[in-house]
Amino acid sequence: MWTAAAVVSLALMGCRGDESFVAPEEPMPPNTILLSGMMRELSATPGFTDALLAQLHGTKQGPALMSPSLLKRLRELILGKDWSGLDRFPGWTLSGINPTVKIAGRLVAKKDDGSAGDDAGASAQASFEIGAVTTERLRPFLDLGEYTLEQGGVVDLNQPSKLAGFTTDGIVTELGAGVVRGDGPNALLAPMHAESQRMADVLNRLSLNAVSSVQQIQAAVGAEHAASPQNLIAALMATGHTVAVYDARYFANFGHFHYKRQGTGLAQEVMMPFWIDTRIAIPGTKRPLLVPVSHAEYEWEIRGPKINANVSWYFGIDGKSEFRTMDTQDQAWVLGRHAHTYHGKDAVEVTRLVAAMVVAFAHQHLRRPDLPFGGYYPLGVCQDGVAAIERKMTGKDTLFPNTADVSLFDDPRDAEVNAMMAAIPKDYEGGLPTPERIFGSLPTDDLNAITIPGLTADLMRVKTAWQDGSLKRTSSWMRRMFLRLLAAAAVLSLVGLVLRKRRHARQ
Repeated sequence: MWTAAAVVSLALMGCRGDESFVAPEEPMPPNTILLSGMMRELSATPGFTDALLAQLHGTKQGPALMSPSLLKRLRELILGKDWSGLDRFPGWTLSGINPTVKIAGRLVAKKDDGSAGDDAGASAQASFEIGAVTTERLRPFLDLGEYTLEQGGVVDLNQPSKLAGFTTDGIVTELGAGVVRGDGPNALLAPMHAESQRMADVLNRLSLNAVSSVQQIQAAVGAEHAASPQNLIAALMATGHTVAVYDARYFANFGHFHYKRQGTGLAQEVMMPFWIDTRIAIPGTKRPLLVPVSHAEYEWEIRGPKINANVSWYFGIDGKSEFRTMDTQDQAWVLGRHAHTYHGKDAVEVTRLVAAMVVAFAHQHLRRPDLPFGGYYPLGVCQDGVAAIERKMTGKDTLFPNTADVSLFDDPRDAEVNAMMAAIPKDYEGGLPTPERIFGSLPTDDLNAITIPGLTADLMRVKTAWQDGSLKRTSSWMRRMFLRLLAAAAVLSLVGLVLRKRRHARQ
């Protein structure tokens, strides 16, 4: 006869999801291999797994590609040869992925409470003091190129950029066993690298004109002079340049790995999405919808008589909220979609809002330079800032996930950004993302264009349920545990009743 413990165990197991699911590995796009496929071949190579994990490891104050718990899980999957699990890594809800948000918030709250003095108003004001704003203090968090905060002047954009052209130095790393990390040049954008890099540096430096005590600079194009990023965009338009600003979405590529087998001349792109549980039930299955995390950014396309450049902006895993170049070649599976396109005064306004974000994050870094992982997660990920601006521009926000702890956005100098960040959904608080945000984050409107095995079929089932009103949510971890315990208690009560009846019958 079963023991009570065995009955309880089976009751708890009975509420689990579809554990028989095996993530599909086919069909694959040309010249592409799954991370699990590469690791099948290379995990036994001495030292390779450690070399790969070292590339993904982030220090407490450094780039936060993955937290220690995620790296631990990744190592377990590789060493355990759980290839199907690796194909849906990590497959956690946001609460499992992002504990650093609440941890950072508690650390900051404790520090602020400990600094309180007798005069509460004076202490509150003092908490926003950031001291001298210097180039040295900001360089870890913002790229300024050859410009400094201590020197003003005029940058003449009428003259060609003297910066170096595109190079893979510092962005492509050999890992051994035929694997490299990092992407090569984009054939269209890389030739413009010198102009694009100067434009990114100038836009970052112009943004900092809004910080008190910083020396002012201007950018000259044609006969126009601009002292802010938005005014520079307006000046470019006034001097015959066309400017388009794109709200762009991609599948986030957390690996940027390329694999060339020995004896072959072909370097395959390694597909490494980062999966997150949306807590939406896939109809006809016992599984939740897992989706790859997307990457969002704003992109400026500038064409004209003096300047041809492409730059982007987002808050990245390097802890930097800044204008950047965007001239490496994306892997084909990440796709790409322009959710919104802005021209004219709207392009100027988006640029103004982005510049305000640059300043707000600079204030955050100067005030809290020891935030874990450079502020990535607690100050948000790439989606938060883009979603906040999207909501400001369109009245809607269609990105998932958002991780920013808005309690950190309390600096009165950044009131507009604070309000924008507070207005968007907070996924780390345990909310359920709407289907609009799930599908809005995708880098394509055509689900059949997605080449990640199995994802199209899951999305189509969910989209159909969404459209016909039959969409259902999966249970939270706490609810599932409660139901399991309730089922176990019911089984135990039933067993106790049977045992009592048998005891009475024997008596």
